[in-house]
Amino acid sequence: METLVVGRITTVFGVRGWLKVHSYTEQVEVLCSYKPWMISTASGIQQLQIDDWRRHGESLVVHIKGIDDRDVAQEWCGNDILVDKSNLPDLSTEDFYWHQLEGLAVIAQYEDQQVRLGVVKSLLETGANDVLVVKGDSQSIDREERLIPYVDEFVVKIDLAEQRIVVNWDPGF
Repeated sequence: METLVVGRITTVFGVRGWLKVHSYTEQVEVLCSYKPWMISTASGIQQLQIDDWRRHGESLVVHIKGIDDRDVAQEWCGNDILVDKSNLPDLSTEDFYWHQLEGLAVIAQYEDQQVRLGVVKSLLETGANDVLVVKGDSQSIDREERLIPYVDEFVVKIDLAEQRIVVNWDPGF
């Protein structure tokens, strides 16, 4: 089983065992549709069954089945929420999960040349658009880190089969 971190339990909420959760998903509520939740603990992976949830500002509050005590719920705080990647819904051919893009080679298409800029290290969420964080590697033109907006103007093609992203970007040489 391959897991993916989709959120984090941050703190207790109230006195009846509810927990506040920060979601890493674009739509916060989607986190509750991923089942089961798993938490990595010192004693191994444990599954959590969420029996109730509601939106609370920009985050969620959830209730774990069988836990109605604030002190018991506190033990789950600070843990990442994992889900099995195979439980994620399929996306259209034009959409991608961030974890699918991380590690892909980034090729700059500039004028009539193609050069490797590096690999996608991570993605950043900004107010306007997402940004690819591209780190130069041993095969790239340099070891520079570049921030490339993840918008149609710059991202020309994503090819998961070939493990690469082609971008319209001036490599700066």
